[in-house]
Amino acid sequence: MELVVRILLGLFFVVSIALVVLILLQRGKGSDMGAVFGGGSSSVFGSRGSANFLTRITAVLATIFFGIALGLAYIYTGVGTPQSVTESVIESVAESETPQAPGETTQDEVPKAPE
Repeated sequence: MELVVRILLGLFFVVSIALVVLILLQRGKGSDMGAVFGGGSSSVFGSRGSANFLTRITAVLATIFFGIALGLAYIYTGVGTPQSVTESVIESVAESETPQAPGETTQDEVPKAPE
């Protein structure tokens, strides 16, 4: 299970970086007017082809991103053990030993009085 989590986290990181880069590569809707005044389209995909291609790739990466995020949330919540946060905190407090201040003694360490 640890290996699956590590692989998903690595894939999540790579997809998130690729998603950021693809979003930054896309032009906004207001950039078309700037192309009229001398900004020619020197694109590999043509004048409108790159927008459609980048939009589709961004949509696919966003779907993968949200799918991995939901998968990681499913793994980290421990779906097999339905338990509220307060119940888990109460159990962890009950299981832990109460700390003692330095200098305090327990019942086993107290010497018995002579009879």
